[in-house]
Amino acid sequence: MDILARNAVADVQEYWTERFPKDFGKPYQGVSRFVSYDSGGANLQLCRTNTKDLVNAFFCPSEDTIAWDRGQLLPQLAEKFGDLAVVTVLAHEIGHAVSQRAGLAKPGTQTIVSEQQADCFTGAFFKHVAEGRAPHFVVSTGEGLNSVLQTMFSLRDQVGSSFTSRNAHGNAFDRVSAFQFGFSQGPVRCAQIDLVEIQRRITELPFKATDGNRGNLPITAENILQIVENLKQVFKDSGAAPPEVLNGSVACPNGKVTQPASYCPANNTISLEVAQLAEIGAPPQRGAKKGTAIGDFAALAEVASRYVLSVQKATGFPLDDTNAGLRTACLVGSWGGALLERPSGGRNPVGSIRISAGDLDEAVAELLSGKSLIAADVNGKHVPSGFARIEAFRIGFMEGSAPCVEDFGA
Repeated sequence: MDILARNAVADVQEYWTERFPKDFGKPYQGVSRFVSYDSGGANLQLCRTNTKDLVNAFFCPSEDTIAWDRGQLLPQLAEKFGDLAVVTVLAHEIGHAVSQRAGLAKPGTQTIVSEQQADCFTGAFFKHVAEGRAPHFVVSTGEGLNSVLQTMFSLRDQVGSSFTSRNAHGNAFDRVSAFQFGFSQGPVRCAQIDLVEIQRRITELPFKATDGNRGNLPITAENILQIVENLKQVFKDSGAAPPEVLNGSVACPNGKVTQPASYCPANNTISLEVAQLAEIGAPPQRGAKKGTAIGDFAALAEVASRYVLSVQKATGFPLDDTNAGLRTACLVGSWGGALLERPSGGRNPVGSIRISAGDLDEAVAELLSGKSLIAADVNGKHVPSGFARIEAFRIGFMEGSAPCVEDFGA
């Protein structure tokens, strides 16, 4: 683990030595000290903290030290997500040092701001790796970045947390969003992250006192029809004729059955296997069969993915071209964005259905799954890259439906 960590630290420090002067106009001062400890071994005192049972990695500004637990944390991450999980964690901690050296992290800076900056700087570093410029590591934009994003998903805040909390790191959607900002736009975009920018786009919100379901709507035929009615409201300006909803898988002359939800272009119908959707939409729980118990939004977004195919058909887009899966994910994201009540305003929510705490993490989980229907064409062929799937969904969520046509046109 220490060899892996040492190589990660070397590559990240080398990247910032090269990149920092270009973006921040001064030399990068490397982190002074790196400490490896075993949370189950001999106790150390680091930054006024005892390392006994401290399964963590952290940056300590007062001692300019980055430390990590080689006993449990790194081995667990590497076993579950691969070596790049370790690189992700250490790149994030060095990202905190970068924020400090760039003058972004100051006394009193809110935790969520510092954490989003560090996630963003992590994304910038991984773009460097993806370009083949890191001495010790390579990453593909397919499975490689999937493992990185799965690592970030595993390190998200507990559902129902607030971004204003003292130790807030962000939900999965917000953490992945920051990572993608850095990957796509570079460190200068990361420097733009402050409290005002976060308040404009943040999605980590606590449960409402009136939310008796704790954010999870039971997946029933009746509730699905409510969602379909909401989809009609959101996409009414498209001019598309709303599809008819059918129970059970129905054969289609010009489209494949894509359980648990299918769209048939020939007769503009959506056919649903409600029992299968209910398995996907069950509250998340450990030990569930893979692909099930993701949460209600995952199941309902799969229904929405088939609905937005009717919108694409009505507007003249092919339903099985190269970009059909990305367009679909983007349009599903735009539907989700139309249901969010933002703390600082923005798009007015449509109808009475609302995004709840945990819903967007469920979307991320589905989008990172092996066969994401949210980002699939009419025949169920999904976009191979989880990174691209989430990015398309995020663009639609944040910016609405217009970019779905502009960025992912035929």
